[in-house]
Amino acid sequence: MSVFVPGHVTGFFNIENHESKLKNGSCGVGFLLTKGVMTTVIESDNFEFEVNLGDDTIVCEVLRILNLDNSNFKIIQDIQLPIGAGFGTSAASALSLTLALNDFLNLGYSKELCGQIAHMAEVNLGAGLGDVIAQTGSGLVLRTKSGAPGIGEIKSFNQDVYIAYKTFGPIETSEIITDANYKKIISEVGLKYLELFEEKPSLDNFLIFSKKFSCETGLMSPEVKKQIEYFESIDDVLGSSMAMLGNTVFALSYNEDTFKKLNIEELHIDKLNNNGIVYD
Repeated sequence: MSVFVPGHVTGFFNIENHESKLKNGSCGVGFLLTKGVMTTVIESDNFEFEVNLGDDTIVCEVLRILNLDNSNFKIIQDIQLPIGAGFGTSAASALSLTLALNDFLNLGYSKELCGQIAHMAEVNLGAGLGDVIAQTGSGLVLRTKSGAPGIGEIKSFNQDVYIAYKTFGPIETSEIITDANYKKIISEVGLKYLELFEEKPSLDNFLIFSKKFSCETGLMSPEVKKQIEYFESIDDVLGSSMAMLGNTVFALSYNEDTFKKLNIEELHIDKLNNNGIVYD
């Protein structure tokens, strides 16, 4: 059984803490990529885990929540995006694993309950606050109510647009979302732009508010700032900003050739994912 969950890039957000971990999360706006995490579960005489990137931390947490520590099967994960760079890979890993195990073992859980398990694993590890519910949507995703799937709420806006991204390395998400000063700044600035976006949701406003958010929160690194300035000097680039939370820059254009002709080392080109989760 294989399940693909797309990567998710947040442009701006605010942190909303609750006593209930299932309500704990964030509101904000981001988009889904055609690359993400593919998890495959197959029969095996012993428990095995094979992953092309990272470690088994999020996998072990999902198995602990599901109480499947001693089960016999093999988990294979293909992580198609950089880890810790703002692509929601841990959430995609947790969600694709939970959905794949649910079908493989005939657990009978609803898609929402699988999402809640994945969200819980993310919150327990301090790995993220809103990627799981966003990854159940498509295209450009607005998170209007914080929390896990079935508790939080999202709106999806499909767009035919290309994405270019370049990462300069990881940012430790847990250090940001647990820091009192960062939490205060992020929540205040994020709420301001969230309210403005909800009044006029558009691709242009997403890009404008994302850039302003990264500047006003002080999260934008010098190398990201320089790359954004370069992207925005190019014709046909709609706008550019920083992935939250990762030392990664992204830019959008309606024309794929706009990015193909650029001579930028380790530049990746993708397309907005209007399909979402795929079962195989």
